[in-house]
Amino acid sequence: MKVIGAGFGRTGTLSLRIALEELGFVRCYHMTEVMARRHDHAKLWLQRAEGKPIDWRSLFTGYEATVDFPACTYYRELMDVFPDAKVLLSVRSAESWYDSALATIYASSSEPLPVPIRWLPFARAITTAVHKAIWDRGGLFNGRFREREYAMEVFESWNQSVREFVPPERLLVFDVREGWAPLCAFLEVPVPNRPFPRVNQRWHMQMGVRVLRAVPVLSAVLLIGLLAVLIDWLR
Repeated sequence: MKVIGAGFGRTGTLSLRIALEELGFVRCYHMTEVMARRHDHAKLWLQRAEGKPIDWRSLFTGYEATVDFPACTYYRELMDVFPDAKVLLSVRSAESWYDSALATIYASSSEPLPVPIRWLPFARAITTAVHKAIWDRGGLFNGRFREREYAMEVFESWNQSVREFVPPERLLVFDVREGWAPLCAFLEVPVPNRPFPRVNQRWHMQMGVRVLRAVPVLSAVLLIGLLAVLIDWLR
């Protein structure tokens, strides 16, 4: 592990993941890794959210960087395990972060899982892990994320604690709007001759939330259609 992301989700972490991989830090771990290709990691994240230790080196085998939830919440542990890794604190204004997080990652995780997805053990495990570590009482936001001022205070306090805890020579506080220059200087790599990645805009995430909420309806329609075909065939 060469780069540890300490910034919350919705601070440009998916753009940052792509940028880091384009700079040669392959692969970069992000929440999407669990959902898309590392289903076996879900139980490990749940285990850690329950206060049990896990083997960080084993979890991150094959990865040179990590950003986003849930890994950012354990950046101090990761600094101990990977003492040569640099720390990247991705930031944005508290107001814009809260509005974005409320409409996207919180909205998607606070709704009950659609019935078909509930059947997937990894989906249940990672959802429970995220709630325990981030949203619920005892987590980062202690069950109070919907309280705007409180949540923004947690966000700002977290960023300040990272600034105070990480040695200055090991830390970059970075806004993705700054582009390649400060990131490449910090990581000591050449600046690419292409635009900085800009992905995962809010409307993309909101569309994903709408699709998830539509899954039970779509499943019911499909089931009714299959039953109609079966009844017709049996006549």
